[in-house]
Amino acid sequence: MTGQRTHAGPATGKEVAQLLSTGPFADALRAAIEARGLGLERIRYRLRTQGVSISLATLSHWQSGRCQPDRRTGSMIALSHLEAVLRVPPGSLARLLTPARGAFPRPVLQRSTPR
Repeated sequence: MTGQRTHAGPATGKEVAQLLSTGPFADALRAAIEARGLGLERIRYRLRTQGVSISLATLSHWQSGRCQPDRRTGSMIALSHLEAVLRVPPGSLARLLTPARGAFPRPVLQRSTPR
């Protein structure tokens, strides 16, 4: 299963729940937006009333899979507010984010013990 929906119409709560548990991020976000019945402009307005400034292009790129929120910027704050606007469980979209290209965990260096 690729996460792509096979029928037309708004995503159901069951589909959203499934995508929130399996991902990918873009499919889960798109399904949550469809299920909520809000356009990107309305979402942007609701975020702005909460003090979160985000462009329509960014929201569009997130839902299309062109890019994801950057974990090191205000994008994560915007994402937490977006989860609230979409009425999905806190952290449910954030946990679907994949590491940025070229971002690898830093190795843990072990101190050698003297013998």
